[in-house]
Amino acid sequence: MQAIDTSVTLDKEQLREVTLDDPELMLEILTALVEDTSQQVPLLEGAIQARDAQGCMRLAHYCKGACANVGAVSAAALLKHIETQAAAQQFQECTEALAALAQQVSLLRQEAKELLP
Repeated sequence: MQAIDTSVTLDKEQLREVTLDDPELMLEILTALVEDTSQQVPLLEGAIQARDAQGCMRLAHYCKGACANVGAVSAAALLKHIETQAAAQQFQECTEALAALAQQVSLLRQEAKELLP
């Protein structure tokens, strides 16, 4: 797998900007992102296993946009990689990136817990 910088799990400054620095909204948006992405991961895994490039690209693109919008930098980068590799029919690369994505979702879940008052 190509080197993907996963050192920045969450750009909190971007999340603050998106939520106008509202702590409750930050928590709500990050929690929704984690829940939605968690639901999409098994679908993405199924598309990868089925070698469904179009389905994989569609799911990765959808999740990538949501992650990028709120500052989930590493997850967005991994999803972009999955989207690109699916287009190239490189499903082993997609599988490896999906494992890294699962770790990022766990880290984002932890970030959300740290936002709790």
